[in-house]
Amino acid sequence: MIAQLNPTERRLGLVLAGCLALAGLVMAAAGKQDPMGLHGFMALALGLGLVFAIGGTLYDPAPDPARLQRYYDDPVKAGVVLAMIWGVFAMAVGLWVAALMVWPEATFAQAWSSYGRLRPVHTTGVIFAFGGNALIATSFHVMQRTCRARLADQLSPWFVLIGYNLFLVWAVTGYFMGVTQSKEYAEPEWYADIWLVIVWLVYLVLYLRTLARRAEPHIYVANWYYLAFIVVVAMLHVVNAAALPVSFAGAKSYSAFSGVQDAMVQWWYGHNAVAFFMTAGFLGMLYYYLPVRAQRPIFSYRLSIISFWGITFFYMWVGSHHLHYTALPTWVQNLGMTFSVMLLVPSWASAGNALATLNGAWQRVRDDATLRFMFVAAVFYGLSTFEGSFLAIRPVNALSHYTDWTVGHVHSGALGWLAMVTFGAFYSLIPQIWGRVAMYSAQAVEWHFWLALAGLLTYVFALWNAGITQGLMWRTYNAAGTLNYSFIDSMEAMRPYYIARVIGGALFLAGICVGAANIWLTVRGARGAATDAPLAPQPAE
Repeated sequence: MIAQLNPTERRLGLVLAGCLALAGLVMAAAGKQDPMGLHGFMALALGLGLVFAIGGTLYDPAPDPARLQRYYDDPVKAGVVLAMIWGVFAMAVGLWVAALMVWPEATFAQAWSSYGRLRPVHTTGVIFAFGGNALIATSFHVMQRTCRARLADQLSPWFVLIGYNLFLVWAVTGYFMGVTQSKEYAEPEWYADIWLVIVWLVYLVLYLRTLARRAEPHIYVANWYYLAFIVVVAMLHVVNAAALPVSFAGAKSYSAFSGVQDAMVQWWYGHNAVAFFMTAGFLGMLYYYLPVRAQRPIFSYRLSIISFWGITFFYMWVGSHHLHYTALPTWVQNLGMTFSVMLLVPSWASAGNALATLNGAWQRVRDDATLRFMFVAAVFYGLSTFEGSFLAIRPVNALSHYTDWTVGHVHSGALGWLAMVTFGAFYSLIPQIWGRVAMYSAQAVEWHFWLALAGLLTYVFALWNAGITQGLMWRTYNAAGTLNYSFIDSMEAMRPYYIARVIGGALFLAGICVGAANIWLTVRGARGAATDAPLAPQPAE
């Protein structure tokens, strides 16, 4: 890491580390007994550690200039490792949360382990920690290969990775302590939000600088999706996170919005976080790794671009479908419902484009578990987007909303789409960047695939059935015109489905543990340079 930095970058890195340590010291001194004080000590410790690490190499010889003729994959490697660590942790917490629905006493009478604190740890861990690190790592990898250009510098990628993971640690430890804004997918408090804006702007500038120095004149479509993910997430975060701190010496703050406006802004953010974090970024991943692994060109490059603009335009309007039957004006609810149905067209265009790309390569899908991960991801992307449009229709939403059907829908997207395409991408790039012919164990990849698929299907089908049962029980009236079932009756009916959910989660967790072990064994035994084409001027393809 540090050895690759030139002297100027080392000096700048030392200054940045010193600033981080100073900011941490100020937070710790101001926060005192407040949770913000503990987060300040974390930043102080990280900053001092980096100061000593960089300072010890400040006068070492400059790195070999020949490195500039090779892709810079060290941040990619770090991002992959961080994603897998977070993935195992977050899915283990998710299994614990699922178990609490069957055995609520499993909190062991500790406040930090209550359902309300563990759930955001799980959601943030899976979506932003596992998924976010995977997106950052693969975006660095894909951008360099499709642009035939090395990352613009060696320091910015590390600032993005380290800074982003500091934000994640602040968020997760804050949840355990009860620090939260109580906004779905936007729980971290004000100082963590400010830090994320700084990190994200550096990420955007790095991406644009690298694109600007590309040797390939054409910007490949995967970069369009990655760039949309970076730009729109920044815009969403800045607006939705607007808040007024109670005190600059404490973590607590209040949203800049109130009432129905707060709800509308939250779900404009919430659904577009699904759109541009959990969809656009991972479509960028799919559009690069699927054709490379299948050794087939994209079925229709033009369709991929049309789909991009359709998704980018339609998704922005759909957030209000989360607020059917609320105080939000009916015309806004109808707008969200209409665009949600229209969104099915560009979404299925992408899913269909991915599946059509495999036409003529089905024997590879049969024999290659890595490609099978991406095939299943494309199928679940299509299913989840259809289900999302279906659930946005007001009469359907009346049955599904506030039930476990919605939870099943979210997990069919997060596990069936997000996680599966990530595993396929990782198994494609890891041997390449660590200089291996293949993964340490092809059999372990097979085991991971079948465990993940079995767990996914068990989980999702259990919650689909649970949600429909809940919705019907809540809407059943007797001859007297009163509810036929109490809420407790519906909860008792859920127990078999919740047990099935625990089993499904355990299978999926077992799969990612097998995958993590296989990746570790591949990395530990790695020797040699990356096996992809060297960074050199080549004719456009």
